[in-house]
Amino acid sequence: MLASRNNPDYARGMTAPQQILIVEDEPLIAMMLEDFLEVLDKGVAGSVDTVADALKRIEEGGVDGAILDVNLRGGEKSTAVAEALAAKGVPFVFATGGGDDGVAPEFRDRPRLQKPFTMDGVAKALEGL
Repeated sequence: MLASRNNPDYARGMTAPQQILIVEDEPLIAMMLEDFLEVLDKGVAGSVDTVADALKRIEEGGVDGAILDVNLRGGEKSTAVAEALAAKGVPFVFATGGGDDGVAPEFRDRPRLQKPFTMDGVAKALEGL
């Protein structure tokens, strides 16, 4: 069989994450990211809007990459999610409209995806994981 993105063996051989968890509290932005992932031939491992839901989803397994909004609703920060992903060796990118202000010092070396998102920006961020 020819190598193609529709061949499961081809996808398993890829090094870039294929099942992406989205942690984003703005529903329209989350839906846009889901659409971008579909176009990029990535699966959505889940789309959640709180730290608690993200931690639960990570524990369920099947997440091999993540896009984390730095600042969530109600002043919640995604630092605990980053810690859980790092402990499991799952790569992630922070999504932010600002600089390093909201990112915990221990994660300031992690990749960033700047808002507003573009398809190209999301593709490059995921390729870098």
